[in-house]
Amino acid sequence: MQPFLSPLEAAEEKEYLRRQRAGDSSARHALMEHNMRLVAHIVKKYNGALTAQEDLMSAGMIGLCKAVDTFNADKGSRLVTYASRCIENEILMLLRQERKVSREVSLYEPLGQDKDGNEMSLIDLLEADMTDVESDLSKRQELALLPAFMRQVLSEKEKQLLAMRYGLDGRRPKTQKEVGDYFGISRSYVSRMEKKALSKLKQCYM
Repeated sequence: MQPFLSPLEAAEEKEYLRRQRAGDSSARHALMEHNMRLVAHIVKKYNGALTAQEDLMSAGMIGLCKAVDTFNADKGSRLVTYASRCIENEILMLLRQERKVSREVSLYEPLGQDKDGNEMSLIDLLEADMTDVESDLSKRQELALLPAFMRQVLSEKEKQLLAMRYGLDGRRPKTQKEVGDYFGISRSYVSRMEKKALSKLKQCYM
């Protein structure tokens, strides 16, 4: 793993923020890279959690991404102060969600056997359903209802992720890796977020 870049000086940060507001994507990338050390520092506080380190880092990177995109330098504070809150919020949201899931039935709990005698679990059924959902979303009649359903049940982050993955914004659909690169998170984390969002939409179509 390459060492983290050092934090930016106040003047450097101000210049990168100015360039980002002007539409310079390289400035946005630089702000992310120079603040990755901050993400790692905050993640260390949660080393005792059962959540995988990779997932904590991915959640922290989502928080950093949101901080860089929404920070208002005119309020007088430094990006690092604002980003710390955003990063911590995302990590806490992930931990709360995982605690909730841990109280529910295990996705890997055996439910029986299929026609070939292979053991089936809940996650097997869900993954099969996800394929059906992705197919259903391509149907014209259901697509007409999709915008309203997305506003009702998805978070802003989930809406953006699905729009990028399936080209719902009129652009070319992106791969999970491309979406992960944009948000600064792992492909596996994108996959989990995507499945969760599709599952919510599936309930709307039932």
